[in-house]
Amino acid sequence: MTVDTGSHHGLLRHEDIMGTMIAVHLTDPLPPGTLSRLADEVFDWMREVDRRFSTYKPDSEVCRLDRGEVELAGCSPDLRTVLDACAELWQETDGYFDVYATGRLDPSGYVKGWAAEVVSARLAEAGSVNHFINAGGDIRTRGAPAPGQRWHIPIRHPWRGDGAYLMVAGNDLAVATSGTYERGLHVINPRDGTPAAALRSVTVVGADLALADAYATAGMAMGLRGLDWLARLPGHQVAVVTEDGRGFVSPDLPQAAMDSVVPAQTGRSPSVGVHAH
Repeated sequence: MTVDTGSHHGLLRHEDIMGTMIAVHLTDPLPPGTLSRLADEVFDWMREVDRRFSTYKPDSEVCRLDRGEVELAGCSPDLRTVLDACAELWQETDGYFDVYATGRLDPSGYVKGWAAEVVSARLAEAGSVNHFINAGGDIRTRGAPAPGQRWHIPIRHPWRGDGAYLMVAGNDLAVATSGTYERGLHVINPRDGTPAAALRSVTVVGADLALADAYATAGMAMGLRGLDWLARLPGHQVAVVTEDGRGFVSPDLPQAAMDSVVPAQTGRSPSVGVHAH
């Protein structure tokens, strides 16, 4: 997923962290030095999260807890907060959002969105009320790219990497997508331990990126039964493409017109308003 802000003023910076691209665009009318300092704080936080929550760094807090080298009570407040939220999501999703789905502790399906949500709130508190954060394709926006404009967020085409099939547009948005087109079948169905393969792309739009991220992961894990579950999420809108090329979009999904919307698969176009129970 990429973001077209429609404007090039302000500060735009990106960096590879967490094994993915993290980008921040600040469009507030603040002094350049202030914008640069705020961007520094964003990336400092994301690097800190990577050090503590990575499942690939043996000395991370998550890996040490998973190996039993530290008790949960001795972990940081942030880790305990994240695992508490993941436990609630496990109940809310009937067990489909499961940090142990891979057989080891892995809260990655929540952490990336949570980290971006936390730092977005910190930016707003520090005076940046117009910004977007792109955390590896999961987007948190506030305010506007310019007065009177909306942020435009293309949702990547599930089969072609050079285009989009849908354009989400708005101001204060959290947009998370889980898909198989980049990382393969990486989401596990915790019920049977097999990779979730029925859905090609799940996008969830809401107000909190941590929740949107987790809901997209859970919906992907559910497979086709996740279509109805996603459609009933209160306060959220969704766009889903199945592996066989069918598309389902919430009727109230905030969208902008595209000059050329590519069908989800050759010969198939996404259906609108299906499964809106």
